Amino acid sequence: MNEDEKLAGKSECIFCNLDSSRVLDESALFLVVRDAFPVTEGHTLIISKRCVIDWFALSQGEQLELNQILSIHKDKLLEADPEISGFNIGMNCGESAGQTVMHFHAHLIPRRDGDSNCPRGGVRGVISGKQDY
Repeated sequence: MNEDEKLAGKSECIFCNLDSSRVLDESALFLVVRDAFPVTEGHTLIISKRCVIDWFALSQGEQLELNQILSIHKDKLLEADPEISGFNIGMNCGESAGQTVMHFHAHLIPRRDGDSNCPRGGVRGVISGKQDY
């Protein structure tokens, strides 16, 4: 892929062109926003500033900072809502894994007791029939 093709792809990327009014927080390497289609109240996205496809394309420094940002925003969500009793952290890597925006982002999804009839298995629910085991 030449530079023109890279720039053309970047100009179409919704996260590269994110409306700055949606940004709740940022670090040197990430932006933090609420998910536009939240699974639960407070569903948060941590988006890499660098346009890379998924977690496997992040540098070690980005992976380390991601862990810090996830912890910081978990604490902020807990401070804002004491009803939160758990979290799902998710990253879809590739179309077959459900990735629809080909720019790295991690989902931080607050969970509350009773928000699902059967939360057992958590992220295993990405494949129908595999969650409850």
